[in-house]
Parts: sequence; structure tokens; C-alpha cells
Amino acid sequence: MKRNLLFSALSAIILSLTACQDKSSEENVFWLGADISWATEYEARGYKFFNASGQERECTALMKELGLNAVRLRVWVDPSAHGGWCSKEDLLVKCLRAKELGMEILVDFHYSDWWADPAKQNIPASWSGHSYEQMKADLAAHTVEVLQLLKSNDVTPKWIQVGNETRNGFLWSVKSNEMGWPVLDENGNTIITESMGHAEHNPEQYAGLFAAGYDACKSVFPEAVVMVHLDNGFDRELYDWNLGVLKDGGAKWDMIGMSLYPYWAMDGGYRDDAETTITDCIENIRYVGNKFGCDVMIVETGFLVDESRPEVLEEGRRQLARVIRESINDTEGRCKGVFYWEPECKPSQYKLGAFTEDGRPTVIMDAFKDWTE
Repeated sequence: MKRNLLFSALSAIILSLTACQDKSSEENVFWLGADISWATEYEARGYKFFNASGQERECTALMKELGLNAVRLRVWVDPSAHGGWCSKEDLLVKCLRAKELGMEILVDFHYSDWWADPAKQNIPASWSGHSYEQMKADLAAHTVEVLQLLKSNDVTPKWIQVGNETRNGFLWSVKSNEMGWPVLDENGNTIITESMGHAEHNPEQYAGLFAAGYDACKSVFPEAVVMVHLDNGFDRELYDWNLGVLKDGGAKWDMIGMSLYPYWAMDGGYRDDAETTITDCIENIRYVGNKFGCDVMIVETGFLVDESRPEVLEEGRRQLARVIRESINDTEGRCKGVFYWEPECKPSQYKLGAFTEDGRPTVIMDAFKDWTE
């Protein structure tokens, strides 16, 4: 009896030290999704979308027709300088469409007035100059405000990201040009002008800010799966370090989100080929899932579109099918979904979408239904 009591006590201590809140036994659904945050802006520009038969479709409905069961949607703090797209009101419009179609929703908080990614995590203009304690309050209040808007309209997101690709933390600003893009120094590095939650320079504040976001999410949607999202899903050292910073700072999360882009991995010199990139990511899913005791989703992926070369499109379909297949079969059940990033975008705007210039799905999208091949 004493041995059993001791084992139970030790088990409780181990569980209390685990950063992730394990929800792996809750369901067996594998989620196939897409970030389609550009959808309403595209519509306003007069862009149209068509299925393979040439019939016009609303973007969200087309994604469901293509075999997807979830969408991912970003939200910025104050995008008024950028047309107001991805504001909380614009987010609500897209969420209501997904809800009407019975699709699950992943809300992606960029804690910035515009794009937030590993190269920039610009502090919202209205938060600039605030103290650490005030910025935690700013972040929590914004998070609650957005989520309460969804809740008051009977929208319940299944997953919520606290930050977007926070490899270097979030809430740190860089010198930018008039268009809002980073200005690089002579060594090709961004120039940090204000730093509050940088993972390397302000690790404790990064963890504290993340914790404030986590608690804010749970205060509105206690059952939502709250996610930390990093890029370069193939990079084990990045995940060890960044998640270690959060855990050491007392932060917790329910799920790990990854970005996986074989094209950008090769373009940036991180990996030599796509196959190795995918292999390393699948291995990393198993590794971080077991180390941190939680599930994982690939919340961003994408493959090159070149309409003049059908073999390039077929290779993208094959690689996406491999990612889905191995995420389902080879991650010890840890991977719960794969999301494509902005498949509906025009290749002339972003070359890793999955549609043609005239708004039709390429063969890449076939992988969502034919991933066993």
C-alpha cells in the first residue's frame, strides 16, 4: 500500500511539472484545415473562386468541398492602417461562415497591428512604451475582447494560438520602411527598436506574456485548446530552447503548433532537400509531443505553385500527401491535424498557395482527399 501511495504521489508531482495540459485522449479526429484569412479581402477586390467543375464557390465552402473540416483565421490588434482586414470584426465574419458549414475554427492571435513572424513581432502602436505589467494587461484585455465578440455571436473556437511563429518571442519591434516591412542592417539582420517579450533578450517576460494570453483565453473559453506556435517544425533545437524558456518561466500550453515549409527550409539553407525536411519534422513531432506531454498540429504548410510546370504541382501534391499520411500514421498519435497556409492565394501574390491565378484549386489540393497515395 505504501508503495502504491508513493507511486501515486510521484505521478502527481510529475504531472504538475508538465508544461502541457494533455488532451490526447479526448478525440480521434484528424483535422484537415487551411488558413484562409485573405478570403474577405480577396472578395472585396473582386476575386472569385471555382471548384474543379468551374462552378463558382465562396472560399470557405470550397475548402469544405475539397475535404477540409477546419479553418485557421488570424486577427491583428489594430489593422486600420492596412484596410482593416483581420480585425476582430473581419475575423467574426469569417468565423460565422465556418460555423454555418460545421467547420472547426483555429484563432491565430498576431499580437501586432500587422504581420507577426520570426523576423518581426512589432508591438501594437497603442501599447508602445507601456511597462511590462501594463503590456500583460493590454494583451489579456485584447484577447478577451476578441474572444468575447466571438462568444457573444455563438462562435466557439476549438483552438486558440497565443502568438504567431514566436520563435523569437513576441512584442518586440523592429525598424521598418514606409510599407511596414523590416529594414535590415549591413549584416542582414533586423534592427530591434523596442523589446518587451523577446525570447532571447527578455525570456522571463516572454513567458509571462504568454501566460497572460493563456489565462485570458481560458477565461472566455475554458475548453479551448490553447497553442504555442513556432516555425521550422524540423528544428528540434529550436523547440527545446523556446519551449524550455516558456516552461522555465511558468507558462503552460495545451498543444504545440508547427510551421513546415520544405521550400523555405531549402531556400534558407536549413535543409538540403524536401524529403529530409519532412522526415525531421515528423521525428520532431514525436519528440516534442513525448518530451512536453502534449499533442501537436502542423498549423502551416505550403508547396510551390508553377502553372507552367505540371510536374511541380504534382510534386507538391505528393509531398502534402506524405505530410498528412505520416502525421496520421507515424507520430504515435501525437499529431492531430495539418493546415495549409492560404491555399486560395494567387501565385503572383504568394508562390506557396495551392490555387491557380484564376481561382481554381490545383492538384496539390487533391492530397486532402487522396493522402494515402
